[in-house]
Amino acid sequence: MSWMVLRDLLGGVNTSSTGIGRIWLAVLFVFRLLVYKVAAEHVWKEEQREFECNVRQPGCANVCFDYFFPISQVRLWALQLIMVSTPSLLVVLHVAYRAGREKKQRRKLRASPGAVGGGLWCIYLISLVVKAGFEIGFLALFYKLYGGFRVPRLLKCDRKPCPRTVDCFVSRPTEKTVFTLFLAGASCLCVVLNVTELSFLVLKCFTKCCLQNHSTRLQPSACERHELRGPGAAPGALLRLATGTARGGETTLLRDARGVAKAKPAAPSHKT
Repeated sequence: MSWMVLRDLLGGVNTSSTGIGRIWLAVLFVFRLLVYKVAAEHVWKEEQREFECNVRQPGCANVCFDYFFPISQVRLWALQLIMVSTPSLLVVLHVAYRAGREKKQRRKLRASPGAVGGGLWCIYLISLVVKAGFEIGFLALFYKLYGGFRVPRLLKCDRKPCPRTVDCFVSRPTEKTVFTLFLAGASCLCVVLNVTELSFLVLKCFTKCCLQNHSTRLQPSACERHELRGPGAAPGALLRLATGTARGGETTLLRDARGVAKAKPAAPSHKT
């Protein structure tokens, strides 16, 4: 297959990814796709032809190879790369669809899942969950099919038409083990990046919703205080201006908020 086509298609994911998503894409290209294409694919190229058993019974080596390797390891890695890349391609298709739709409506498309909501945000979250699920599922399948991530040197086979239990030898087991562990480690790193990006987007959305609810609650309280205070209300209902004394008694002058002076006679004093 042409991996360059997959590279060109995934190149459009950068326009609709966060910073963590771009790191995931770099890990996918450099540590998985490039390593698979340049080195790993040639290591497993002649694996069935180089698989040998210490018996010349026709069909024995083929049966034993099919028993221990029901799916070729290198083809399983290739299938994993295709399945993991598929959700990102769905995001690219969704962005292209939105771009065409909003171009007709003459509106600007903001293709960033950290800034926009709606369909793009949901599609991006679903793609992260699906990618993490594919990674974990293929790792579990690889471990179950081959009994771990190490390629054994010697295999014991008693399948028919082998006349007895025979010894079968795998070609270049150490080199295959190194590449298998490397690709498995890169797959685990991609899982960590997917979970981190998913948590970041959910936490950012939750924080944004909390801030919006808090600002909505504060706005009515400010309006109520403004209505209670009034536009031209005085600090107090009455202002005390001065006090004076008269011959008949003490008189207190008070001024209200309108500026009208009022006289309040003091209580008469009792002489003893």
